[in-house]
Amino acid sequence: MSTKQLTRCSWAGTDPLYMEYHDKEWGKTTHDDKVLFEFLILESAQAGLSWITILRRREGYRKAFADFDVKKVAAFIDEDVERLMQDAGIIRNRLKILAAINNAKLFIQVQKEFGSFDKYLYSFMPDGKPLINHPEWSIPASTPISDAISKDMKKRGFKFFGTTICYAYMQATGMVNDHLASCDFK
Repeated sequence: MSTKQLTRCSWAGTDPLYMEYHDKEWGKTTHDDKVLFEFLILESAQAGLSWITILRRREGYRKAFADFDVKKVAAFIDEDVERLMQDAGIIRNRLKILAAINNAKLFIQVQKEFGSFDKYLYSFMPDGKPLINHPEWSIPASTPISDAISKDMKKRGFKFFGTTICYAYMQATGMVNDHLASCDFK
């Protein structure tokens, strides 16, 4: 059995939750609309905060947002907003909560228009495939593709999904693999 120390991207740090996320999810391609919706909620909640803050509340978000069932979230009403504003398991920001409900409704519209949210997203990708980058040490905060997706989503009415959040979303869902060249999880 090898005792080699694993090399990770430096951002993963030493927090076990962050390391597990880095090792098992970040940069791993998913085409599952439920997972894509989950990360839409989580990444939008992250705006202005650190990702570890959201990761630590992920289970709270799962409970608060109906196990990320997009149809249930899209049907949330004012009473649900008030319930969520009292939920210590999530970030209690009214604008972000309202955005999550709004984005759920728009997510469903995109699914109807494109057949799936995944097909919509990958319509922006070269040849409809994920990108595997080979950064040596620096990862961009946004790219022309995240600019284009974010701009289109904003035009459709999505909230809390600027180009930086969009690029983080692309990394989280494996549309882009930005593990450093030296990372054992590349």
